[in-house]
Amino acid sequence: MSQTAKSKTSFDKQTYLDWYELMLRIRRFEERALSMYGQQKIRGFLHLYIGQEAVTAGMESAIRREDAIVTAYRQHGTAIGRGLTTKECMAELFGKETGAVKGKGGSMHFFSAEKRYFGGNGIVGAQIPIGTGIAFAEKYRKTDNLCVTMFGDGAARQGALHESFNMAMNWQIPVLYICENNGYAMGTSVGRTSFSTDIYKLGTAYDMPSEVVDGMQPETVYEAITKAAEHIRAGKGPYFLEIRTYRYKGHSVSDPAKYRTKEEVMEYKEKDPVKVTEQKLLDRGYATEADIKEIKSAIKAEIDEAVKFAEASKFPDPSQLYTDNYVEDDYPFLT
Repeated sequence: MSQTAKSKTSFDKQTYLDWYELMLRIRRFEERALSMYGQQKIRGFLHLYIGQEAVTAGMESAIRREDAIVTAYRQHGTAIGRGLTTKECMAELFGKETGAVKGKGGSMHFFSAEKRYFGGNGIVGAQIPIGTGIAFAEKYRKTDNLCVTMFGDGAARQGALHESFNMAMNWQIPVLYICENNGYAMGTSVGRTSFSTDIYKLGTAYDMPSEVVDGMQPETVYEAITKAAEHIRAGKGPYFLEIRTYRYKGHSVSDPAKYRTKEEVMEYKEKDPVKVTEQKLLDRGYATEADIKEIKSAIKAEIDEAVKFAEASKFPDPSQLYTDNYVEDDYPFLT
């Protein structure tokens, strides 16, 4: 497929409500995280998912909870979509012991074996072979689960991608590769790093089914991932989707993003998945203004509670510095 797909499927009221609530939850969480960073309650790096929410919303409605996910460090939204609570996520950003990984991972390294969420990886492109390996474990165990392996447009330039693609096709590994192409690797546009700006074409060198998808709509994301998942579960090997999305903020909170024009940002804000989905709910009679107000109020209260929880929680005791570094069992998170 050479052009971004438009949605062809009709979706019911509950699906749109689920998408809207998840995307709004992620948006409000990230906005509050930015505020807390400004108050120096969150330290270190902070990479916000604002603008990319439709990718997670569409994806989670198209795969199973038994499927694994591994991604890069712009990952708070992906983790929340996977089912990690806003309380444990906010506490992790605060570095508290009640956080998703006991305050030891911070913004870039959320993890939950229970939720089949394997991070959150701080090294650019490192998650690509990790996700390939997790998917190989599923093939070895003869399940029909897959591993969604997500990375950005910058990581698409890593040699590990080509090694993983080659191995995945050679062994027909059940892995769904997703490039969240938000247009910029840190501050460098795709057009400045590659002669071809069609990242999905990288998969064609390995005869891997590869498509480009409109990542500003949960509908198109859902349809593309549903199609890819069916292909993978049928034992036909990996699939590659370049999902074109956009981040409204800089690479991290310290990035003023002066390399973009105001016109470019405004063009994408007209496609804002949260606002567009909200309008669809109203236009189709799936929700009233009062319903929308109630949803917004409930999510605000949830994020307020998450901040209170994080602030009230304790920092990890120094004695915990060397715990959780190694696993003595035979990889219980893969059983």
